Amino acid sequence: MKDDRIYLDHILECLDWIARYVEEGKEVFSANRKTQSATLRELQTLAESSIRLSAPLKAAHPEISWQSIAGFRNVLVHDYLGIKLERVWEIIERDLPTLRAAIEAMRREIEKGQP
Repeated sequence: MKDDRIYLDHILECLDWIARYVEEGKEVFSANRKTQSATLRELQTLAESSIRLSAPLKAAHPEISWQSIAGFRNVLVHDYLGIKLERVWEIIERDLPTLRAAIEAMRREIEKGQP
């Protein structure tokens, strides 16, 4: 099993890229297929890394809806024709800042030797 730090760092990297891709706002995101594709790919990769986090780490952080993240990954990979960009934008605005804060806290906890 790989160290959770690798996956946490990868999630943070994905969040950084998403922030760069969408920094011009919803209208640019909605109008630019390249931006949409890049953002969706980072979301998929982020979700895949979250799936690979250890069970004890995820259990220690029930405030994060790990199942929802995994489910969203499945939509991105298997139901790509059903992706609604409006819903993706909601996730970017509403959920990703909270996720970033939680992942950063988890990373700090690991550095301090906590679960």
